[in-house]
Amino acid sequence: MTELGQERRLPGHILRELGFTIGENEEGLEGAAEIVPEMHVPGTESLRASVLAVWTDVLCGLLAARNMGGRVPVTLELDIHLYRPAPSSGVVSARSRPVKKGRTVFAASAEFSDDEGDVFAFGSASFMAAPDPAARLPETFGFDLPPSVPRLTVPLAERARCARTGPGQVVLARSEDGLNSSNTVNGGLIALAVEEAALSLSAGRTLCVLDVRYLQPVRVGPAVATALSRDGLSRVEVRDRAADDRLAAVATARTFSD
Repeated sequence: MTELGQERRLPGHILRELGFTIGENEEGLEGAAEIVPEMHVPGTESLRASVLAVWTDVLCGLLAARNMGGRVPVTLELDIHLYRPAPSSGVVSARSRPVKKGRTVFAASAEFSDDEGDVFAFGSASFMAAPDPAARLPETFGFDLPPSVPRLTVPLAERARCARTGPGQVVLARSEDGLNSSNTVNGGLIALAVEEAALSLSAGRTLCVLDVRYLQPVRVGPAVATALSRDGLSRVEVRDRAADDRLAAVATARTFSD
């Protein structure tokens, strides 16, 4: 699971270096960011699906926070679907809106468009309030997220200390600049580990689907993602290695066909 908030309080947080800006609109929230090569899938010129997952988590999570009266939203599930490979450059624009405002579960959707205004991907996320009622967002918490500096200057996986250790396996370190408000590994970075594990079995391809279900937080780390793939479809498990290999997330990923 991932909780929103920590990345807003740490100016040096890995995900802040993606340069995403956020503001309110009549339906919900909107955001934008410039694509840089460090956001590309290795061996390609396409923006990572996991970057879209991060932005979906933030946009939808902020809407959840507004609905939960200061309680910390915990991500339950996060998915991304691309109509075509993501662009290699330019500015990506995003819009999110609520889908369900339930008493126990909040859901929202997001869509992403390129410089020409063409929608190339959409995503959704569902949330619950953190079980601990004492877990609260900062009183200064707001919905406008300005650009941050410095921007990402090395490939995202390298910056996140997310390393491929063999075919279908990735190790994501637990680092202070990659945590959320409960001091566990950020869910967007877990999505990155899932993507890397799947792509390690499909060199030169990019994902068209990324779907992550968060079961338990990665409290100790490192997070180890293991993928099994067949015909472009991967099943991925993420475990907290130093916490008795506890299962933290299950995911599916599919690559675009040739």
